[in-house]
Amino acid sequence: MLQPIDPDRIPLEAWLPVSKKEMEKRGWEQADIILLSGDAYVDHPSFGVAVIGRVLEKAGFKVAILPQPNWKDDLRDFKKLGKPRLFFGVSAGSMDSMVNHYTARKRLRSNDAYTPGGAAGFRPDYPTLVYTRILKQIFPDVPVILGGIEASLRRITHYDYWQDKLLPSFVKESGADLLVYGMGEKPMVEIARRLDKNINIKDCEDIPQVSYFCPVPPEKVPATPFNQPDIKLASHETCLKDKRAQAANFGMVETASNQMECGRILQAVERGCVVINPPFVTEPGDTSIDGSFDLPYTRLPHPRYKNRGDIPAFVMIQNSVTLHRGCFGGCAFCTISAHQGKQVQSRSEESVLKEIEHIARMPYFKGNLSDLGGPSANMYRMHGKDPALCRKCKKPSCIVPQICPNLHHDHAPLLNLYKKVAALPFVKHAYIGSGIRYDLLVPFLHKENGAGGHARAYAEWVIARAVSGRLKVAPEHTESHVLKTMRKMPFSQFETFKAFFDDECRRIGKNQQLIPYFISAHPSCQLSDMQALERKTRHLGYRLEQVQLFTPTPMTLATEMYYTGLDPHTLQPVFVERNPQGRDRQNDCFFWYKR
Repeated sequence: MLQPIDPDRIPLEAWLPVSKKEMEKRGWEQADIILLSGDAYVDHPSFGVAVIGRVLEKAGFKVAILPQPNWKDDLRDFKKLGKPRLFFGVSAGSMDSMVNHYTARKRLRSNDAYTPGGAAGFRPDYPTLVYTRILKQIFPDVPVILGGIEASLRRITHYDYWQDKLLPSFVKESGADLLVYGMGEKPMVEIARRLDKNINIKDCEDIPQVSYFCPVPPEKVPATPFNQPDIKLASHETCLKDKRAQAANFGMVETASNQMECGRILQAVERGCVVINPPFVTEPGDTSIDGSFDLPYTRLPHPRYKNRGDIPAFVMIQNSVTLHRGCFGGCAFCTISAHQGKQVQSRSEESVLKEIEHIARMPYFKGNLSDLGGPSANMYRMHGKDPALCRKCKKPSCIVPQICPNLHHDHAPLLNLYKKVAALPFVKHAYIGSGIRYDLLVPFLHKENGAGGHARAYAEWVIARAVSGRLKVAPEHTESHVLKTMRKMPFSQFETFKAFFDDECRRIGKNQQLIPYFISAHPSCQLSDMQALERKTRHLGYRLEQVQLFTPTPMTLATEMYYTGLDPHTLQPVFVERNPQGRDRQNDCFFWYKR
């Protein structure tokens, strides 16, 4: 029998301190590191600032959190924890602030899922810039390190949909000393260790997975010890004048992002140069991310929010478990590979089962796990068979246009993990809330399980045991040329999987739904394509609900197509619907039943 955890009996010291008083209770006069976030502080492994804070704490540093500081008054919030001994870390939060604040039609949202009570207005637009400029004004001699989604995906010249223009790298715009992109545990710890040895922040510029601004032209940037040659982009100023140069830049950046090993990226901007070092190399089968999940999280919001209402983003994920990071799908509209990487990093079974045991002790757990998943639910333990081939590969996807013969796509490890979770006496149901990649299943549904990577056995288990009434999948469109632009497989694969799903539900006597996700107004999609989508989905009996109007977000292939009207890899023209009325007409095709 597991001993339940009573939140009211957890000592305040179990959270990282968020006030001077909490620091003093720990006997601290000064924090080593202060992390600022646009989100409320939830001490949970799904919230980036909590992860970085705990990782740095484990490395021996005194870490304090400054969540959602008030930037509109006399700036007292930025001063209340004092001056850190080593550096400030700044994150906009778990989402790009502009996606958080505005809809696809650029209307201001009335809520914020990462704030108590869902209240809006507790973070500025572009907190990465706003917080950093304030810190540099108040504490000019303290290094500032950027991290999180917003900084990571704005690390190079990028199109900003909300301002409708190109912006330079946020490491240049903000005045920060360094920008850490991607999942930042390794670089953040290395930076902290060097600064702790009184090494100057400028001498941290050779660390993998960091970016910085160098006040000299690209040809004069000092060399660093990376094996691959530098990738030199067209300057920011050239891109402002020439969309073709911007498209070509992105083609090179995306190719580099998908390689296991690449050189530095250099881009001239305003008589200087933004330098992006290559990332830490992820080896196939790497389970080092266990270290980020096995830390002493309380798995609860900080007690300061007790009377302010639930934090919606926390409520949504409180009973879910992340099994892996990274995605090799390569979808044109997605930023996962640009942030988490193309190589999948999976947790060990021991780490996952340990976390589920911790969840089971929480007061909010009623026996049901809402999700065992990741960016794509069924990529757990999948990787290249021959790492040497993966090191040479520059392709953005291991699935499209066909599954790579070097991909180890066996579902057996994931199926075995599901069965171990289901056998736990305190788990009633373990559902799959993340989207499933049916294109990893359909080609093998009618093969023997060994030859088919246990695809059929996996699909049967999920349909029988892991669907809470609805299973999410993402065909995204029906028309072949749009799907090709999206880097998605033909719609016929969805039709095949739906037939299999429906047959299985009938066989086991369950009334369940397969819920498809679709996007309107994606580059290359015209009104006639949406009308075709309407006809085909109506024929399948759908009244679509899970749909979205394409929103250009930084550092996706689709966003570059939207801005430039070109395919960044071929520089050939692509149709783009930019007219707001035209975009709305496309989106209206989803809702024929409301007309």
